[in-house]
Amino acid sequence: MYQVNEEGFYGQYGGAFIPEMLYPNVEELRNNYLNIIETEKFQKEFKQLLKDYVGRPNPLYYAKRLSEKYNCQIYLKREDLNHTGSHKINNTIGQILLAKHLGKKRIIAETGAGQHGVATATVCALMDMQCVVYMGAVDMERQAPNVERMKMLGAEVRAAQSGSKTLKDATNEAIRDWINNPEDTYYLIGSVVGPHPYPDMVARFQSVISEEIKFQLNQQTGKKNPDYVIACVGGGSNAMGAFYHFLEEKKVKLIATEAAGMGIDTDETAASLKVGSPGIIHGSRTYLMQTPDGQIIEPYSISAGLDYPGIGPVHAYLNDTKRVEYLSVTDDEALQAGYMLTKTEGIIPALESAHAVAVLQKKIFKDNDIVVINISGRGDKDLATYIKKMKK
Repeated sequence: MYQVNEEGFYGQYGGAFIPEMLYPNVEELRNNYLNIIETEKFQKEFKQLLKDYVGRPNPLYYAKRLSEKYNCQIYLKREDLNHTGSHKINNTIGQILLAKHLGKKRIIAETGAGQHGVATATVCALMDMQCVVYMGAVDMERQAPNVERMKMLGAEVRAAQSGSKTLKDATNEAIRDWINNPEDTYYLIGSVVGPHPYPDMVARFQSVISEEIKFQLNQQTGKKNPDYVIACVGGGSNAMGAFYHFLEEKKVKLIATEAAGMGIDTDETAASLKVGSPGIIHGSRTYLMQTPDGQIIEPYSISAGLDYPGIGPVHAYLNDTKRVEYLSVTDDEALQAGYMLTKTEGIIPALESAHAVAVLQKKIFKDNDIVVINISGRGDKDLATYIKKMKK
């Protein structure tokens, strides 16, 4: 019910709205991705790398002190413990293998917080492939350690100087590059956004998260399904990974958090579902922040990874069908949740993940509720922001 249809749509959202020059590239992907990734050979190599290189399965950790504090049973899915520090590596491993099968020699990517850029540069180093990462100039400043990591890994990092100089603009630059280099270049998109088949493909690679949650929860509690699964959402790949195997399990309540920034009633927000409307961005129809005449409104969030004016089309559909509850979390709420998790469990979350943790302060759970929170990334990259805000 919640899977993409043959035309690449989730309900009225999705599709492939692309320049004519990109049509051969996208069609090549659409016609081949399932035939390649569902083969035994591909799956064997993919799973082997996830195990031996990424370090999966990562723990489903019972957070004892957090559970006592909020009077429920809280488990943290530790994507922050993956190689490179976030869930992004799951998808880049899958796509770099696909690019190899398609005979591509050059990889381009966009990045906001830098985690997808680092993960892309990492797999390009692993596979000895040329790598160019586009990143907004503003994001390069606030995520400087990740820029240096990418360069050390051999990637060329190109600054996007247009617009708000953040993720949206980096994506625009990557698409321009792809148009100019259609033959040898593979565009490795980092989230469940972009033209079909990217949203479906990325969701499939990230679905290892929910697959492990089911198995690990059953091991630890005897139950395959939690009562709640919570994740943050920018484009939405870590949320889709955490939700994937629970979408048809109606008793499992799914909650995703958008970045409200300074508040959804201000001009400084990135909560696309709360303040946006249906339109087309980066090749697909979804909810996005736009003016009445269709001009994109610049988003804002303290978190570079959630600073995007749209959302993956699958999330637009899950919102409309009410399968997932989407909450908005402000900068201050996310910061407080990040500090709280750090002091309660000794885990510093990425600012993106802190938005998910903030749900604990917004919802009241029953004492026997099993609540799984996806900790999508570690907070090393955000230490400067945490420290700066803590001093105020």
